[in-house]
Amino acid sequence: MGSNGTLVSRVSDDLRSRLAAGDLPPGSRLPTESELSAEFQVSRPTVRAALRELEALGLVRTQHGVGTFVTEPPAVRAGLERLDSITESIRATGHQPGMSYASRVVRPVLPEEAATMGVPGDTVALEVRRAIMADGEIVAYSYDLMPMDIFPADFDPADLDGSIFGFFRTRLGIVPDHALGEVHAVTSNHVGWGTEAATHNLFVLLVQRHYDKADKLVLYSRTYFIEGRYSFSIVRHG
Repeated sequence: MGSNGTLVSRVSDDLRSRLAAGDLPPGSRLPTESELSAEFQVSRPTVRAALRELEALGLVRTQHGVGTFVTEPPAVRAGLERLDSITESIRATGHQPGMSYASRVVRPVLPEEAATMGVPGDTVALEVRRAIMADGEIVAYSYDLMPMDIFPADFDPADLDGSIFGFFRTRLGIVPDHALGEVHAVTSNHVGWGTEAATHNLFVLLVQRHYDKADKLVLYSRTYFIEGRYSFSIVRHG
C-alpha cells in the first residue's frame, strides 16, 4: 500500500476506535475536515478518503454543507446464515415485532414469477404486502407469494395475519426447512407505502425462495429492509 493509503487507514482506524469506544456517540458530529487534517497532520483529501471508508461501513453519514455525523445503530441485526422468521429475529434482539398487512390478493403468477419460483405457469398464488415493524417503527416492506395449493380449500386470505412462518406452523403444519436467497442493494422511491414511504429510498433487498422438507416451494418473498434500521451479519469459517 502506498503512503497515502497508509495515512487514510491510520485516520480511518483511529476514528473507528473512537466510535467503538463511544467517544463519539450516535448522532454526534465529527470534527470538521480542517480540524481532523490538523489533528492527524494529513491533507484534507486524506481525511475525506478516510471518512468515505467509514461511510461505506455505515458508521457515519455526511451531509454536504453541514458535516459528518455518527449514525444510529440499526434497530435490528440478524444473521443471514439462520432461517428464522423476521418476527423472531426482531424479538431476539429485544424489540417488539409488529406487522401491518397492506393487501392480500389471490392471483395467477406472472410468467417471470413462475420461472423464478420454479412452478407451473398456471399456478395461482396468494400475494401479500406487509410492513414489518420493530417497536412500532417500520424496518422493512415485504412482497410475498404463496402457492394456493399449500392452503386448505376453505382458506380465507383474511385469516393470514402476523408472522407468515408462525401461521405456517400453527395453522398449516408447514415448517420451512431451507431457503435460497439473494441480496441486493436497492435505491428507489417506489418500494413502500403509507405516510412514511417517501422518507426512505435506500434498501437491502433480500429475495428468498422457501421450501419444506419435501423440497416444495411454500413462499417466495422479496423483502426490502430499510437501510440503517435492519442490518445483517454473516458468520464465515475458513
